[in-house]
Amino acid sequence: MKKVINTNNAPAPIGPYSQAVAANGFLFVSGQIPSNPTTGEIVSGDIKAEAKQVMENIKAILTEAGLNFSNIVKTSIFMTDMGNFAQVNEVYGTYFTDQFPARETVQVAALPKNVNVEISVIAINF
Repeated sequence: MKKVINTNNAPAPIGPYSQAVAANGFLFVSGQIPSNPTTGEIVSGDIKAEAKQVMENIKAILTEAGLNFSNIVKTSIFMTDMGNFAQVNEVYGTYFTDQFPARETVQVAALPKNVNVEISVIAINF
């Protein structure tokens, strides 16, 4: 059984997908980009601000599902420039305290809406 999770506190999907899907105790959160859910504008020009908006979007979806960052077991970070790794990592790290999730970080040629960073997560309800 699955349950679709959507919140107005995170950007609406820009295609035929859900913000997140809960299934069998897991929450699969779709990739989040630095889109402001209130204005719809893309946060750009400062990679740290972009990463913060992405993490805040993830936080909103987790909250809607009754979870938080301690429930995350896996993250995937996609960036258009690996030169931004340290700055994205710095922001990302402020959202976790210990027992960090498994993760991969990859450089990609392009991301939706020409953003510089996108992050997806898998969380578990324990």
